Amino acid sequence: MEQTYAIEMLNITKRFPGIVANDNITLQLKKGEIHALLGENGAGKSTLMSVLFGLYRPEEGVIKKDGQVVEIKDPNDANALGIGMVHQHFKLVECFTVLDNIIMGVEPCKHGFLQKAEAREKVMALSEKYGLHVDPDALVEDITVGMQQRTEILKMLYRDNEILIFDEPTAVLTPQEIEELMQIMRNLAAEGKSILFISHKLNEIMAVADRCSVLRKGKYIGTVDIKDTTREELSRMMVGRDVEFVVHKEPARPGKTILEVEDMTVASKSHSNNAVKNVSFNVRAGEIVCIAGIDGNGQTELVYGLTGLEPLKGGKITLEGQDITRAPIRKRNTMGVSHIPEDRHKHGLVLDYTLEDNMVLQRYFEPEFVSKAGFLKRKAIRDYAERLIGQYDVRSGQGPVTIARSMSGGNQQKAIVAREIDKDPELLIAVQPTRGLDVGAIEYIHKQIVAQRDAGKGVLLVSLELDEVMALSDRILVMYEGEIVGELDPKTTTVEELGLYMAGAKREGA
Repeated sequence: MEQTYAIEMLNITKRFPGIVANDNITLQLKKGEIHALLGENGAGKSTLMSVLFGLYRPEEGVIKKDGQVVEIKDPNDANALGIGMVHQHFKLVECFTVLDNIIMGVEPCKHGFLQKAEAREKVMALSEKYGLHVDPDALVEDITVGMQQRTEILKMLYRDNEILIFDEPTAVLTPQEIEELMQIMRNLAAEGKSILFISHKLNEIMAVADRCSVLRKGKYIGTVDIKDTTREELSRMMVGRDVEFVVHKEPARPGKTILEVEDMTVASKSHSNNAVKNVSFNVRAGEIVCIAGIDGNGQTELVYGLTGLEPLKGGKITLEGQDITRAPIRKRNTMGVSHIPEDRHKHGLVLDYTLEDNMVLQRYFEPEFVSKAGFLKRKAIRDYAERLIGQYDVRSGQGPVTIARSMSGGNQQKAIVAREIDKDPELLIAVQPTRGLDVGAIEYIHKQIVAQRDAGKGVLLVSLELDEVMALSDRILVMYEGEIVGELDPKTTTVEELGLYMAGAKREGA
């Protein structure tokens, strides 16, 4: 008997200027399965899912649902067919409440009046059933990234979607939130919902998926059963070569102090307590110091204070002996601070600028890029951008003139990393530098960070990925509720001990 699939995408081709994003791809999703879609940054995964969700129209190919050919012209058609999508960059209205975001577009009305009480009951029932705990009255701009994702998932469930697309759902989550999400996905699949799960993280795919389809440079490579494959085989299918999962580095040889932080205090925007409370630490030349902690324990505000995005309420910051506590952002940059930001859209890129203009955002005023008369040297900017694009394998449809917004999240991240490291900083502040990157790109970025250390630079790494923390750092500082509660040596500590410090169950001197 012939298998009826929940969704079939047959021979899909989608082109953009200068690039074939999907080249004759076929994908088949069984009912009640979790099907992973794996591929490098820019391999065409998000494009393929956007075709299924009606955001793009393919030039060639057909889509079938339950064996019947369907036409999906826009997301309303997709929703009508029971297809929902959680996007890599959330589609939420920040000044609306969680409840308003969930019901937007399908608001229950009676005699022209909004029936919010009824909607609230349904949302809270779904929240309880699937363990997606949210505050329906909180404004989206005030909640954590993990909470925003729960809001997106509840949006799908509220619409009774049967086909659920998760586009890089764990890229912005803490390890604890990732484990929660995995369990939610298993529960949804057990109820008969069919899930398409885009991820770069091989461990997650091995843990949660039933089958995995691999794309490479817009082409379909193959589909495998997870129980019959290995992490190494998947990575080989994805990047076309063997990938090293171990970070090779010599023991650190720390030199002079690059960054000295004394009694730093930063106010919180969301409550009356301080987000960072009397924190003191240093970073020396030739070492990688990692700030570890569960998201929301003051790491973001600490970095904002160091980079000048937020003023300090108290304390002092010294860079190579110079007091920069009140220095403006540009002064900190020109003195040798580079910053790979946590939020690439808010603080990393001007999304409607070209890639080449984004590459010189902090350097356009230097003689290399501007004439004495004040005109930008366009050829110099283009040559510089092309060098970085080649060196860091930043993939884009139109090279240096590609608009940043149109690039995949992973390639946006690579562009930022290229720009910040190429400035040859004395201090590199790297916040979640490999967020949303595939294994090949992660391997490359890790090598670049270690190379900075070995060149005698100071590196302050902020990461939620415990594997990354353990592999890259020479010293680990654990933050909990705005304070540094422990300094650990990655060579002698364990992930379990690190977890206890991160959860506040253990602290130095207690």
